[in-house]
Amino acid sequence: MTHTRPKIHVTSWIGATLAAFSAAALAAPAQEPAAARRPPNFIVILGEGAGWTSTSVQMDDRNPASRGVGLKTPGIERLAAAGMRFSDGYAASPRCTPSRAALFTGRSPAALHMTFVGDGKGGAVGNTRMRSPQASLELPSEETTIGELLKRAGYATAHFGKWHVGREHPSRHGFDESDGPTSNGGPENVPDPNPKQAIEMAAHGINFIERQSKAGRPFYLQLSHYPSQAEKRGGNRDDALLQKELSSTDLSVGAMLDTVDRLGLRGSTYIVYTTDHGSQGRNLPLAGGKGGVWEGGIRVPFIVAGPAAAANTCSHVRVSATDILPTFAELAGVRESLPRGWEGGSLAAVLRNGGVGVVRRSRPEFVVHFPHYDKDPLGPASAILLGSQKLIRFYETGSQRLFDLSTDPSERVDLAAQQPERVAELSKRLDDYLKSVGAQMPASNPKFDPSRPSDLPARGGGRGRRRPDTTKEDPC
Repeated sequence: MTHTRPKIHVTSWIGATLAAFSAAALAAPAQEPAAARRPPNFIVILGEGAGWTSTSVQMDDRNPASRGVGLKTPGIERLAAAGMRFSDGYAASPRCTPSRAALFTGRSPAALHMTFVGDGKGGAVGNTRMRSPQASLELPSEETTIGELLKRAGYATAHFGKWHVGREHPSRHGFDESDGPTSNGGPENVPDPNPKQAIEMAAHGINFIERQSKAGRPFYLQLSHYPSQAEKRGGNRDDALLQKELSSTDLSVGAMLDTVDRLGLRGSTYIVYTTDHGSQGRNLPLAGGKGGVWEGGIRVPFIVAGPAAAANTCSHVRVSATDILPTFAELAGVRESLPRGWEGGSLAAVLRNGGVGVVRRSRPEFVVHFPHYDKDPLGPASAILLGSQKLIRFYETGSQRLFDLSTDPSERVDLAAQQPERVAELSKRLDDYLKSVGAQMPASNPKFDPSRPSDLPARGGGRGRRRPDTTKEDPC
């Protein structure tokens, strides 16, 4: 099927279409105050490949550089003004499939063995020093998803947009409604599903909310956005292209806010905006990006608005996508049939306490395990964050680097030589964690020939210190 882009301004078309769709129901009366007495509703809007500074919201109230320069995201600004933004929000992986699986299950990609995307390669690729493990590409059926958990509690559940955690239909994982097990091409499997699918998923979402509101049924809705693939073929996104791609996501955020307000559901609905990983290319002031465990690859926007979240507040508590499921479980009052193996923790107490507090998890550290060759010229790596410190381990060389993110979020000053005891402590914690979840590990490649250059395209470019290769774009 050939997809032809309409020759009109994308932002205007999306805005006009969503406005027209919403206007059709404006005559409907707002819900009675009794709606606030029902279990809360939940909406998750998952952006695609947009990093910490990929919005016009200043994500850290202490750091002016945490706002995107020249970007305009008025819908996300509205959401931040209505709720709480987290300066230390993280994706579970620097790649999309692992991050999405972690959000659905509250478990890490390492525990799920879903650490990479479906590139058809697997294992060692070419002349590489290490052999990467073969990652699973299908969300395990035995895992309890957020859809299943809330559906058992009487919620209506829906997922529209990019699924990309396998070929099993979302209905097999607890979602009453969806547009199927889509990947980067959308339901029609076209080279670039945007802006059409951005409009359609928002329209589906609005219709879903209206029906559940009328029925008096609590709901969980997730809208997962697609990348603009056709526009990325020429290389990395510049600011104009990033703005164009963000516009569809931003307008869907605004449309959800408008719908919730129109139906009188603001006092009983939580809306979360976050993304699956950082941008490929520039994520200044952070180092690195998509495909690497540097901050640019994993630190992302994270905003929560809802009854318990104080308006226009900033929390400095570290949070991640794995926290969403346990948070919603607590807010919904789900206490029975809870799945085992949760690694995330509930943010409910932090939301209720103005952004201050402690998130109780099974382990205090946050680990991102990425045992694959991808965008970082330093190869497979893992990172562990504990307190303000972060240790990165590179498996090719066994080298480890230590950073204090409270003073050095750009990861420019390696403290490993100055703090060997801290390196040893964090290294042991990392080993213990990876062993506890049965993580798949890279191994030496017996066929590696050091006299020959690597033939991995993603390993070229950069200065070989911490920046990823940015010579070739990739839609995942």
